[in-house]
Amino acid sequence: MEKNNPWTISQVTVEQALPIRHQVLWPNKTQDECRVDDDETGHHFGVFIGQDLVCVASIFIDGKTARLRKFATLEAYQGQGIGSAVLQHIISFLEQHLVETFWCDARENAMLLYRRFGMQPQGERFYKGDIPYRKMQVTLSGSSS
Repeated sequence: MEKNNPWTISQVTVEQALPIRHQVLWPNKTQDECRVDDDETGHHFGVFIGQDLVCVASIFIDGKTARLRKFATLEAYQGQGIGSAVLQHIISFLEQHLVETFWCDARENAMLLYRRFGMQPQGERFYKGDIPYRKMQVTLSGSSS
């Protein structure tokens, strides 16, 4: 499971993404409450190990800016490089689509992952419920002035 990654990354539907969003991010809500307003216009990515979907992430592009939302990896698969692989895949996708700014509201306990991709904190800590977040952002290398 080390050198040759056992996973594949592909676009998925929001319906495929919802069960993992629900299980990882909001187990105390209903699956339907794990939707976001713009889901129908987003790009949803999933990581498969064999036929099993183990990680999802959604991006929403608005002009030259893209936002990452609802990034979730099943607990049994965390810490194996899957999240990093997804972020690299998404950044490549965004650069191909000439996106210049990539940002997210990052849970503070995940900031190190985003920093590895050049994302820097913006503004002050804020809370969603009792979970501390920071906005993180990066200018993509594929952009031109």
